[in-house]
Amino acid sequence: MINPENPIIVQSDKSILLEVDSPLYEMARDVLAPFAELEKSPEHIHTYRLTPLSLWNAAAAGLTIEEILDGLTMYAKYDLPGNVMHDIKDYMARYGMLKLIKEDEDMFLISDDLPLMLEIGQHSKMAPFIIDEVTPTKFRVKADFRGHVKQALVQIGYPAEDLAGYMEGDPLDIALRPITLKEERPFELRHYQVDAAEIFHAKGALHGGSGTIVLPCGAGKTMVGMAVMEKVQCSTLILSPNTVAVRQWQAELLDKTELTEDQIGEYSGQRKEIKDVTISTYQVITYRKRGTKKKDYNIDNFPHFELFNARNWGLIIYDEVHLLPAPVFRITAEIQARRRLGLTATLVREDGREGDVFSLIGPKKYDVPWKDLERQGWIAPAECHEVRVPLPIELKMEYAVTPQRQKARYAAENPAKIPILKKLLTEHLDDNILIIGTYVDQLNQIAEQLNVPVLTGKTGIRKREKLYEQFRNGEIRCLVVSKVANFSVDLPDASVAIEVSGTFGSRQEEAQRLGRLLRPKSDGRGAHFYTIVTRDTVEQMYAVNRQRFLTEQGYRYEILYEDDVLNELRIKNGSLGLSVQTS
Repeated sequence: MINPENPIIVQSDKSILLEVDSPLYEMARDVLAPFAELEKSPEHIHTYRLTPLSLWNAAAAGLTIEEILDGLTMYAKYDLPGNVMHDIKDYMARYGMLKLIKEDEDMFLISDDLPLMLEIGQHSKMAPFIIDEVTPTKFRVKADFRGHVKQALVQIGYPAEDLAGYMEGDPLDIALRPITLKEERPFELRHYQVDAAEIFHAKGALHGGSGTIVLPCGAGKTMVGMAVMEKVQCSTLILSPNTVAVRQWQAELLDKTELTEDQIGEYSGQRKEIKDVTISTYQVITYRKRGTKKKDYNIDNFPHFELFNARNWGLIIYDEVHLLPAPVFRITAEIQARRRLGLTATLVREDGREGDVFSLIGPKKYDVPWKDLERQGWIAPAECHEVRVPLPIELKMEYAVTPQRQKARYAAENPAKIPILKKLLTEHLDDNILIIGTYVDQLNQIAEQLNVPVLTGKTGIRKREKLYEQFRNGEIRCLVVSKVANFSVDLPDASVAIEVSGTFGSRQEEAQRLGRLLRPKSDGRGAHFYTIVTRDTVEQMYAVNRQRFLTEQGYRYEILYEDDVLNELRIKNGSLGLSVQTS
């Protein structure tokens, strides 16, 4: 049967095409979002994909097989392929066939499916964690290895429903302020922030409390974290990417909750405070004793792992959970009795450990497309441009003989990028501009030529905070930043970012760098994201991967060449002169 007005095409390779121009687009999109992964979202056709993980996430959120099939059938242009229908049924049915439960101090893996339990009982991945067979359908497992059991079962292909419950944690009164403390302005959560917090805690105190919230940069993930804290009312440990992010969490908690300074502790390289709410960094947590091997994740080698048990935490928040280092995955596997909330703009991990986020932090509980929030006015619209610049003739021979693993940096530091950078700046003299890169020597050279401040990993915390504050209040209109500005940096007035170098093809990094621009602007203006790439080099090849992430989020991606920029700016400005004000 053909329904030509419907916007969905389900294909036998488990990809799903969604026509954006259809009047039924929004309703169909809302049907797809809970159980299919958005792969690409350019202008006219969005591509989703059904995966075991996406279907298990849906099952964990309470979606049924019938609801998925009915939703697809309602909006499908053609009949659903038989193999897709069977796979949806099979994978969805797998979630919850196995359950983890707790009785007194013992933990058990149970199932009504005797052949499945026989298979699990003989599987090499589960053998280290099974203590004994109580009955053929009930195994006693090692309670201290709850996370490892869940990891193993995901790898086997039968994720367990974790019904073993959570520790209550030390009680803590947490309330959101109706009026912010700093500016004394009304404060109210946005509708999607409320939805995210409610969905996370949907099952209440016993079982609700582990999962991941996916929202774009600038959409207020910190607010979701605070809303969850208000719901669970307990002592909380927050892990973040860097010390600047720690300070920003502190500022937001003081500004928008009734918590006081003596209730919020900083556990960083500079301070070691443990209070009702404690905020630390992944870097501090993963500090290891000297002489230990890099891949030796023995807990005894990480002295700051003790922070996880230093207090009776009822909630652990993993900010930018897509960055979670392997050692923190390791300790998280040991603390499954504590509620866990992951916050991220993208679950893309270049190491492919999305399955570990699912099993150890928790299933994806909430996600919303970036462009939907843009249409609603919650994040700023953005235009994305890639400017391709040739290597100067005199450098092409040097590039040709450069060792392969050094070619990316050689291309990234192409000196021909600087004139283009200056030309782009002339178009945005009235904007607040971030120049973002990876290589410190290149950034220092740019900062010196433009006479603007530079911020790198070696910049002290006080100076960083001062530069950020000067940028926010308009004293500085242009700032050169390294990778330290990729994450959890509140630069709400940045409207232009120019990327001069990146970390290979990292989609994570592209998401975070674009995210620096997406907070809504007070004057309603949109944002511009430029990346300058050296043509016909490995850098251009890596840029394809980075470009893919932006187009998948629905952004139009314009390719420009050196002459395009030169001619366009000559027409617009009549000059290529540069005058960047820093004060």
